[in-house]
Amino acid sequence: MLGLIAGALAFDRSPLFILPFVFVLVVPFEKLFPRHRGQPVRRPQVTTDLSYLLAAPALNIATASVAIVIGIASLAWIPGLALRPVVGLIPTVALPFVGFVLFDAVFYWAHRWSHEVPLLWRFHAVHHSTEHLDWVSGFRVHPLDGALVAPPFVLLVAAGYTPEVAGALAVIQIALGIFLHANVRWRLRPLHRVVMTPEFHHWHHTNDPQAIHSNYAAFLPLWDQLFGTYFMPADRRPQNYGIDEPMPAGMVAQLRHPFRGIGNPLGGIRRPLSSARWLAGQVALVVRQIARSTTRPRHQLPTVSSAARRPAPNAAQATEAAQATAATTAPEALTSEAVG
Repeated sequence: MLGLIAGALAFDRSPLFILPFVFVLVVPFEKLFPRHRGQPVRRPQVTTDLSYLLAAPALNIATASVAIVIGIASLAWIPGLALRPVVGLIPTVALPFVGFVLFDAVFYWAHRWSHEVPLLWRFHAVHHSTEHLDWVSGFRVHPLDGALVAPPFVLLVAAGYTPEVAGALAVIQIALGIFLHANVRWRLRPLHRVVMTPEFHHWHHTNDPQAIHSNYAAFLPLWDQLFGTYFMPADRRPQNYGIDEPMPAGMVAQLRHPFRGIGNPLGGIRRPLSSARWLAGQVALVVRQIARSTTRPRHQLPTVSSAARRPAPNAAQATEAAQATAATTAPEALTSEAVG
C-alpha cells in the first residue's frame, strides 16, 4: 500500500519533457490573450519558479515520502473504509464519476486547512508567494505542501478504488494547475459555478482582503458554494497576487523558510520528554485549528489569519494569532542555541 501511494504521487515530471511542453502549449495563449498585458516571459522571480521545475525529480521523492505519512496521519482512510461497502454497490460505469467527486471533496478540505491552520500555511505560503501567475508559477510548491493530494488519494484507495484511478486523479489535479495559473484573460462566465476556471483560481491567489480565504476547490466550485468560500465578483477582476508576510527569494531559501524558529531538530535528543510534550502540544493545536476551520460559520473569516498573510482585524484576533505563531516555535531543546 505505501509503495503504491508513493508511486502514484511521485509521477514522472521530467524537466526535459515538461519545460518545452508547457512553454509551447501555454505561452502562445498568454501572448495572444494576456490577462495582464505587458507581463514578460522573463518576469521577476521566473528563475525561482524554473528552479522548482528543474528540481522536480528530487522534490518528488521528498513529496512522495511525506505524502505517505500525511496520508496515514490524516485518517482519511477511516471514512474511506466506511464508504467501501457503498462503493462496492455502485455500478462500474459510475465509479470514476463518484471517485472524482469524492477526491474533490476531500481535497477541498485539505486545501482549506492548509490556508487556515498556521502550521500548514507555513508550507503552503511558498506556493502563494509568487506575485505573477503564468505558465511556470504553478510549479512553485514546497515538497511538504505538495503532499496535499495524499488525503484524497488515501480515501479513494481505502474506499476500494485502485491506486491507478486515485493516482490518475492526483495527476490530473496537478496538471490542471498549470493551466489554471496561466496568464490568460478568458473569464468563461457560464462555467464559473460549474467547473474550475483560470479566473476562479486567480481570485484564490489574489491578495485582495475580500478574496483571501476563498475558492479552495480543485475541480468543482460546488464545495465553495456549499461552505461559503465562493468568491467570483462580476464587476472586477483579480489584480495583485502574493502574500503580505516576508518570503525569501530563491528556491533553497524558500524550502528552508517554513522551518524558521525550529532550529536543529537533533537537539530534541538531549531533552526527549520536553520535545515529546512540545510535539504533542503541536498535534493538539493543529487538531483544534482544523476543527475550528471546519466548523466556522459560512462567510465568516478565520479568527486566526493565514499565518500573517493579512493582519488580524482586531486586537483580540491579533493576540490569538500571536499565540498560535508562538506555539509553532520549538522548545529550547530543539533550538540551535540548545545544541550549542
